[in-house]
Amino acid sequence: MLSSKIGFDSQKYLELQSSHIKERISQFGKLYLEFGGKLFDDYHASRVLPGFAPDNKVKMLEQVRDQVEVVIAVNADAIEENKIRDDIGINYAAETLRIKEKMEERGFYVGSIVITQYTGQPAAGRFRQLLEDQGIPCYIHYVIEGYPNNIPLILSEDGYGKNDYIQTKRDLVVVTAPGPGSGKMATCLSQLYHEHKHGVSAGYAKFETFPVWNLPLKHPINVAYEAATANLSDVNMIDPFHLEAYGETTVNYNRDVEVFPVLASIFEGIMGESPYKSPTDMGVNMLGYAISDDEICREAANQEIIRRYFKTACDVKQGNAPKEELFKQELLLKQSGLTPEDRPVVKPALARQEETGAPAMAMELPDGTIITGRTTDPLGAASAALMNALKHYAGLPDELKLVSPSTITPIQELKTKYLGGGNPRLHTDETLIALSGSASQNPLAMTALNQLPKLHGAEAHSTVILSPVDEDIFRRLGINLTCSPGAKKEFKV
Repeated sequence: MLSSKIGFDSQKYLELQSSHIKERISQFGKLYLEFGGKLFDDYHASRVLPGFAPDNKVKMLEQVRDQVEVVIAVNADAIEENKIRDDIGINYAAETLRIKEKMEERGFYVGSIVITQYTGQPAAGRFRQLLEDQGIPCYIHYVIEGYPNNIPLILSEDGYGKNDYIQTKRDLVVVTAPGPGSGKMATCLSQLYHEHKHGVSAGYAKFETFPVWNLPLKHPINVAYEAATANLSDVNMIDPFHLEAYGETTVNYNRDVEVFPVLASIFEGIMGESPYKSPTDMGVNMLGYAISDDEICREAANQEIIRRYFKTACDVKQGNAPKEELFKQELLLKQSGLTPEDRPVVKPALARQEETGAPAMAMELPDGTIITGRTTDPLGAASAALMNALKHYAGLPDELKLVSPSTITPIQELKTKYLGGGNPRLHTDETLIALSGSASQNPLAMTALNQLPKLHGAEAHSTVILSPVDEDIFRRLGINLTCSPGAKKEFKV
């Protein structure tokens, strides 16, 4: 089993990455670093690079913490539309404040928050007022007509010049965001414009985890990035500018390649000349040099490609994504020589459903054991699989009832009789509460409950789409969940 093996050297990565960023600071004197991906909770990276800690990027910044100032950019439209970060289930405005709080807890200086693409959106205005009421420095950047191609307007007082000048104090300004499309690059370039007007020598670099520029174009790690960003229409491609300038094949993605000629012109307009000959030149990512076992990472990335396929298939089934996204995921599967059944938990889950005639779940535990759960009167398949997994780690027989009917029945009556629920079966959160309630009287229930941390990193597959409540519980437990896009959910919600 590969999931318990390590394919990435985190310590080597921290050393290489922090050293390379220091070199780039020395090149310019002051550096605006566009920080792509997620600062915290980078579960995609940890899934495709076994050994990569979800907070590795913050640990890397801690190597140069005394030089770092953090600026958080959030798009006004994302605030207005209440855009949600799917992996942790909170909106962009709340995530912006969470990033600030978590960075400050780790000793970083968060200088300000900038609201980008502002056109007077009411929700963005309220968020701005909230920041000001809390004494958090807040700046506004506006929409520039014809951006990014109208360079004369961009490099004028009616373009970048109209944006607020963010007052920064340190040599390394990390511009991060709650998610993609937040305006990080535009914020950096606007600041370069203002800094050079004020006589400050400053430069720009881009830290983007994926695609990995020095891995092959069709390496599973890079394909997994395409699968993860299917909703953004990102496509990995060979960087033609780098190939022409250096005769070296590197990988970038379409948006950076397409916009590079414009960026080079903007750099020339601000700095007199462009410091970079290619999009790859702009990057500082050393991730590829810290892969310690390519085969382990390939297998992990292939599994992520399949997980992303199931996620998109369910989104399309629920009307939350267009069919074109699923077509792309199917193409990526085919190009990678994969099928959905190559996910180890899929066939056992389907077999259990076939055997029982009802929704089922299979879990692959971190120790390699496959556990299944079937639908019963008191429990749905997800709850049953969860309980069976806990019994496995506690060394308890599968047939043992850890929660008595006298505990379950009142919960079912509450759901159906008083709360109007249409299905008496317990959600996973209700099951865990029932188990917790039994633990005070039953030592074996307490033993099972204490096994919960061992489920982190497990894989699970449900033969039907689960409710948001169950999905959230699995996410909190660190279990990688996929679902078949069945006709209906296991629970009515």
